[in-house]
Amino acid sequence: MENPIGIFDSGVGGLTVLKAIKRVLPLEQLIYLGDTARVPYGNKSKDTIVRYSIENTKFLMQFNIKMLVIACNTSTAMSLEVLRQMFTIPIVGVIEPGAKRAVEVSKNKRIGVIGTVATIKSKAYQNLIKSYEKGAVIFAKPCPLFVPLVEEGLTKGRVADSVVEMYLQDFKTKSVDTLVLGCTHYPLLKQTIKKFFEGKIQIVDSAEETAKIVRKILEENKIQSSIRAGEDMFFVTDAAERFLKVGNEIMRGALKEVKTVQVGR
Repeated sequence: MENPIGIFDSGVGGLTVLKAIKRVLPLEQLIYLGDTARVPYGNKSKDTIVRYSIENTKFLMQFNIKMLVIACNTSTAMSLEVLRQMFTIPIVGVIEPGAKRAVEVSKNKRIGVIGTVATIKSKAYQNLIKSYEKGAVIFAKPCPLFVPLVEEGLTKGRVADSVVEMYLQDFKTKSVDTLVLGCTHYPLLKQTIKKFFEGKIQIVDSAEETAKIVRKILEENKIQSSIRAGEDMFFVTDAAERFLKVGNEIMRGALKEVKTVQVGR
């Protein structure tokens, strides 16, 4: 089935998920929407996040997508079940794969979770980790400045180092051995975070785990593409040039064209 897979995020961070999907499913056509006009989602109300998520999905449905990937932890936490009730295609979020992986890799079951204010407040990661490992001790903390840092391309250097230290200093004193990056923007700060912890912590980025789930669902539903389905397409709701610049750091120069569109109007 050569229909495309739709992917949306509040901004550029979801490209980490798209890149992982491309690696395991090279024949699939991917259509990406970054809602850059309304980023960040993490400091907005649940009703607003759900509305944005519905509008993003309706935009992608115009392309007759066969599956939707919510490459945004905040949208996954707030809108996954709503979208599954509204639309008949398979819909995958990024929280469950990351929570499951954290339990698998943690040796002492002291797990840190960082994300947007909305994701942490939802307790989506905390509840899922507990469902897999009742004895887990979870330390959850919002890191709201991480998303604007990434959107501005400030993932390394003095500013990034200072913000990472400000937010993550607490985890060093709590014997946390695993840290879940509960926002798809955060993997772009992975090297700075690794440096801060001096490599002494397992970092879980849900992108690769999500890609495995996407492949599994395509196979189970017999809807995977058997030939190269078409060129990937990239859309944003604002600031296409900045998205192209930061996006190409993630995609290693593979991003050629980004179109600006209006969503939800």
